[in-house]
Amino acid sequence: MIQRIQTLYLLAVAALMAAATFTPLAYFVGGTDEYKLFAFALKNAEVSHSTIYMGIIVALAAIIPFVTIFLFKNRMLQIRLCAVELVLLIGAQIFMAIYYYLGNRMFAQFEFHAQGLHIAIIFPLVAIILDYLALRAIFRDEMLVRSLDRIR
Repeated sequence: MIQRIQTLYLLAVAALMAAATFTPLAYFVGGTDEYKLFAFALKNAEVSHSTIYMGIIVALAAIIPFVTIFLFKNRMLQIRLCAVELVLLIGAQIFMAIYYYLGNRMFAQFEFHAQGLHIAIIFPLVAIILDYLALRAIFRDEMLVRSLDRIR
């Protein structure tokens, strides 16, 4: 149901998390090597270190809002899936912070090292806000339907 505002919120959450899945989250430069942190790996041209746990969480956080959109007839299930999505988004942000910290420590031993963040690292924070707004809108719809049921 595109005309519902929570559908737009959930589409935005799915798009942000899909972008976070495939774009670089951070970069690290140590000596002459430059590594980029992606959702599934910390890699440069020839070496790749797996970050599969973060990748799974981010991928699930991209899929669940898209599935939630099509469950518009079962609002209570939508509310539960939005709550699960909130937990996944918080977990994704925690994993990103942990891997950024570990990457920073990995390159701290070099004489010259630098690190930085890309814009995609804040996508889960924005998605948390949008998911919360979708949760509130779905709950408001459920309360409206329940109040109309009492009138009959």
